[in-house]
Amino acid sequence: MTSELLIDTDACYRQMEGKAHAYFETLSEQLREKTYINQLTNDIHLWKKNHVHSFPSLFFNRKRERYSRDYHRYIKYLHHTGKLENYLDRSISYIYMRDLGKALDSTKTQNRIQKSVNQLKNHLVNSLTETKMESYNLAGLFRWSQNEGVESSFIWLTDKLKTVRDQIPEGLNSDEAQRKLIKIIVGVVMHVLEEMDDEISPKDKSVRLDEAIRLGYSYGLTYPFIDDLLDSNILSPNEKIRYTNLIRSALTTGVVPDLDDWSGENKEFIQFVHAELRDAFEYIKSHQRLETTEVFYKDSYVFFQSQEVDRNKSMENQKLTNEEIYIPVILKSAASRLIVRSIISAPEDEGFESRTFYYGLYNQLADDFADMFEDEKTGSVTPYTYYLKYYRTRGDLINPFELYWTVISFLIHEVYQSDPKTCEVILNRAINGLKRFKRKWGTQKYEEIMGILTFEIQSFNGLIQKMVKKADDVDFFDKLLRDHMINHFRKERKEREDFIEMTRSIREKINNRLQLKSYKQVFLSNDYILDAVNYSLGDGGKRLRPIITWMMAVHCYHMDEADIFPLLRSLEYLHTASLIFDDLPSQDNASLRRGKQTLHEVYNVATAELSGLFLTQKAVEEQTTLQRFNSEKVLEMIHYSSSVITDMCRGQAMDLEEKDKISLEQLNKMCFYKTGIGFEASLIMPAILAGVDEEEKKALKKFAYHTGIAFQVKDDLLDHQGNTISLGKPTNFDVKNNKSTFVTVLGKEEAKRAMWEHYCLGLDALQEIPGNKAFLKHFLSYVVNRDN
Repeated sequence: MTSELLIDTDACYRQMEGKAHAYFETLSEQLREKTYINQLTNDIHLWKKNHVHSFPSLFFNRKRERYSRDYHRYIKYLHHTGKLENYLDRSISYIYMRDLGKALDSTKTQNRIQKSVNQLKNHLVNSLTETKMESYNLAGLFRWSQNEGVESSFIWLTDKLKTVRDQIPEGLNSDEAQRKLIKIIVGVVMHVLEEMDDEISPKDKSVRLDEAIRLGYSYGLTYPFIDDLLDSNILSPNEKIRYTNLIRSALTTGVVPDLDDWSGENKEFIQFVHAELRDAFEYIKSHQRLETTEVFYKDSYVFFQSQEVDRNKSMENQKLTNEEIYIPVILKSAASRLIVRSIISAPEDEGFESRTFYYGLYNQLADDFADMFEDEKTGSVTPYTYYLKYYRTRGDLINPFELYWTVISFLIHEVYQSDPKTCEVILNRAINGLKRFKRKWGTQKYEEIMGILTFEIQSFNGLIQKMVKKADDVDFFDKLLRDHMINHFRKERKEREDFIEMTRSIREKINNRLQLKSYKQVFLSNDYILDAVNYSLGDGGKRLRPIITWMMAVHCYHMDEADIFPLLRSLEYLHTASLIFDDLPSQDNASLRRGKQTLHEVYNVATAELSGLFLTQKAVEEQTTLQRFNSEKVLEMIHYSSSVITDMCRGQAMDLEEKDKISLEQLNKMCFYKTGIGFEASLIMPAILAGVDEEEKKALKKFAYHTGIAFQVKDDLLDHQGNTISLGKPTNFDVKNNKSTFVTVLGKEEAKRAMWEHYCLGLDALQEIPGNKAFLKHFLSYVVNRDN
């Protein structure tokens, strides 16, 4: 069945294409006549008064250069030198122009910029006094979401971003995809904030922000799952055609076609992408106002179609015209930002549309310049890559570097009416882009490419290069934040991979040395107690507690692995014993544990009780063999371990006593004694052997408390929505037994909030623990993000 077209695709594309042609013709004429050179030469001579100093400080320039690659140190440097406010002013002014389409000569815009500068400066300066200044972390974002009343949106978005990250296949840059997605979300939120009245109520603001976050995610998905995916080699040529037709159909009819029988190695990935994009498309549609719906479909189609035209250009085609090279670039760069206002159903703004349309090419040419060598490697056709390949044989080709400066002149003098602040910001950005390129690729490569691109404008280029060499105070916060985010994602990914590999390796070592062997005279004809114990200790356990202890002992306290293995075994014996007792018919009466029948189901209740007691005593025996450590510390540790066992018994007793719905305070206490105390022991027992001070133990206990409760909340959520196979135990078990859980006491959404609250408090406690805390940070992240 063919759905009815909502828009005349040819007509709307031709209309925008005609506007792009007119723009390109104007630029081409100015480039041919070199009128931009005189204009920009005058502008640069005025501009350099604020940026080129007669006696530059070599010391401060080197210090700036050294710090500029370190987010935290650079913010401190700017604050201490009094440059932070100007730095933020030009950065936010640029964002208002690029992302919000604002003119800087507006008093209202200037007031909004100043307000944003003050807020951001206060945030950054206050962060300088904290134990560790963080710019991008989940705890900080969750705290922001609490202040704005959008915790549910944050939790939803966190789950979505994790899912997208995990689904991105090799061949797509996961770090860059996350950065782009977050950038789009922030951009949409900024647009919505800009549209709000100052008198908006907190409740209405929360509703608008919630919509903005979800709309931003919905639009942002198009970058990794349409643009990047179609640019990559993940899909076959036939798959690309089919996928492209599916998207085009959705944009022209408003109905996402079914996927039908997609086959091949990409089947599961495409099914996921199709489902996510379908839901995103439906969400955006549901938030369109009647008067903006047609604009949304037109902008979306022009954006998609111009990308397709641009993507299908071939580097081997020696006869591409200048129009074929540049028109799709003008269209896609303008449409990518024009579409944002239609997505949020903002009212028509002629000034925004005009400024944004003309501005897009400037931004795109800057990006293409920065990426030209990477684009050359992948064979991508951009104005720069095509020019560099054919400039010797195609004298008619427009030089993209010259066009870039022509666009700058056009923007400053014809779009923004020679506004001094606009001129300042745009020239800052242009010189900064050249400086970054030179620093990235080195002086030799930079000069080689400049020799090619500026052959016909050598005098003007001489002025530009003087600015590149001598100009100061031209850097931007968004670039610093971009680099920091990429580094953050890379570091997080590496640490996450190391965490996964480390836990796998340690778990394997523990499993290999966990089973018990009979070494004393056995009075029974069959040592069924030992068989039962080893059944319970068999594969299937996560071994989280001994893994934590191994990391603390070996990595943090530099103990020898062989020396602490008795402690690792004792912790797993105690944990397994607690599970055996929990599963008994007199307690939880569970039939499945760790993906197999519970011990009393396989043997009998008496054997299970004896096995639990056996393991408890065996744990103490293992602790007494820690001969390499101070005997007083070992005795202190055994004393502590005994108190942990009694607390665990109290926690289980509280669970058994609980008849009616209990309070959150009671539930927290019970869950800490049942779960959190085990994590505490995993941290405190090696700490006792290491002889750490009481302050560190206090911080470790605080971390364990919040981690343990977050773990239990996640368990309850998984029990509520998970499946028996992945969990290794029955789902909805506690609910069926009329037991209180965080889900039954708080509700699903409030339980998620509680989990993230304890996650944040756990991270706060982590700041008080000395040494390398990467493992504990990722363990806490695993706790709230796990699937079983």
